[in-house]
Amino acid sequence: MRIPPPPGRALKEPGAAGEGREGRLTRDAVLAAALEIIDGEGAEALSMRRLARALGRDPMTLYRHAPNKAALLDAVAETVLARLDVERGDPDWAGQLRALARSYRRIALAHPHLVPLLVTRPLATPLALRPRGTLRPLEAVLALLTRAGFSAADALHVYRALFGFLHGHVLNELQELVENPEESDDLLRLGLHRLPIGEFPLLRALAPVLAAYDGAGELERGLDILLAGLAATLGRDAAAGR
Repeated sequence: MRIPPPPGRALKEPGAAGEGREGRLTRDAVLAAALEIIDGEGAEALSMRRLARALGRDPMTLYRHAPNKAALLDAVAETVLARLDVERGDPDWAGQLRALARSYRRIALAHPHLVPLLVTRPLATPLALRPRGTLRPLEAVLALLTRAGFSAADALHVYRALFGFLHGHVLNELQELVENPEESDDLLRLGLHRLPIGEFPLLRALAPVLAAYDGAGELERGLDILLAGLAATLGRDAAAGR
């Protein structure tokens, strides 16, 4: 089932109570309003002028907080990623990674229009030039895993594997579509009856499984596989004296 974007809260227009030209405009207020616009209308709808209108301010006042839209998007991504928490000293590193994955999924489902920014935008910027807030989850995971016994290089591989899986999972979950939701037959609901049975017998046979898609369950099954493999790798390396 496709998970619809959450409806954006009504943004205050110029002159609305509490958002007039009086009072100090904070960075937190600017970023919160920007996130509301993204949630309700998508990142494409965000502009300095649109944001200023929502806040009831002159657009020029916003440039004290962000020089352009690109910087604004980066700051919003930083704010959202700051919600990810890793207890670096926890000896249960697998439990921490599982909790991190669940938190990331919750953020993605709460802000689906933001997911493309979280997944693709950092890749367009060299690592050292990315906003520092977007690098803190990486640093936290590296600290967690190296304290657990992974080498620094292996910890980086683990981070890449985890977030590669997470990005793929949330993008897939947000794009789950049902062609004919009123149909009772799974093959018809998903439109798989359109596929020639001679070419796609296995895919057609999976119609009941595909129709019963459970994003939370799929995440846990994927994490089971990933974390079990990582635990086995760490055990092998420890036995080998690495």
